[in-house]
Amino acid sequence: MATNDRQAREERSRLRTYQARQEVHRRAVRRRTRDNVIAGVALVVVLALATAAQLFYFSGGPGTPEAEPTPTPTPSAEAAEVPSPDLAEDRTWVGALTLNDTTLSIELDGAAAPQAVASTVSLADSGFYDGLTCHRLTTEGIFVLQCGDPNGDGSGGPGYSYGPIENAPADDVYPAGTIAMARQGGAAESQGSQFFIVYEDSTIPSDAAGGYAVIGRVTDGLDALRADITDQGVADDATDGAPVRPVSITSFVVE
Repeated sequence: MATNDRQAREERSRLRTYQARQEVHRRAVRRRTRDNVIAGVALVVVLALATAAQLFYFSGGPGTPEAEPTPTPTPSAEAAEVPSPDLAEDRTWVGALTLNDTTLSIELDGAAAPQAVASTVSLADSGFYDGLTCHRLTTEGIFVLQCGDPNGDGSGGPGYSYGPIENAPADDVYPAGTIAMARQGGAAESQGSQFFIVYEDSTIPSDAAGGYAVIGRVTDGLDALRADITDQGVADDATDGAPVRPVSITSFVVE
């Protein structure tokens, strides 16, 4: 009888131990689920705030005294690798940039802007630019056509960003034909795939980070660019925004 009582107590003890372990396990599962939900909500909030901030920044609010090249956003955590400046080969690259059916002969200065030229050449060779739009035209204050955003609204990039700012003019004067990199205001390390073509002499003020990296120039075709695209103006009779005539990069070839 005593033996049976002892066995019964031991069985009840084992049962309580098992039930306690199960409860601990259930609590751990609930805690992990709760933590995952909280983390997911926090991520959504952060992304929403970041998106709102970008939309606010890129919209160029009313009363902006002078338009500046639309910035390239900071890349995601899973960023691609920045091409080595050695790819620029310390030389001049020649090629052609075709916008719609307008072909511009261009030169890229790999000696003056090795990091920016290496990135641009790498993207061009990979076909990254093919079919992308030129989403922004400015016709007052500064005179630029901006291209190279995969999102088509000034918020996109190649999956990485880089610096420093190279070969920016000390006097902030960008002659007609200049090709330079867009970036975020005050952020030298935020260059990506977006670039702009200056179609009339422009003074673009430097900010806390400096000027804009000049990567090259249009050597032929600027008159055709004006006639076919920039002279058509900005949509809705604005002075800064989408071109009246939609513009796509038909091809971007350098060698």
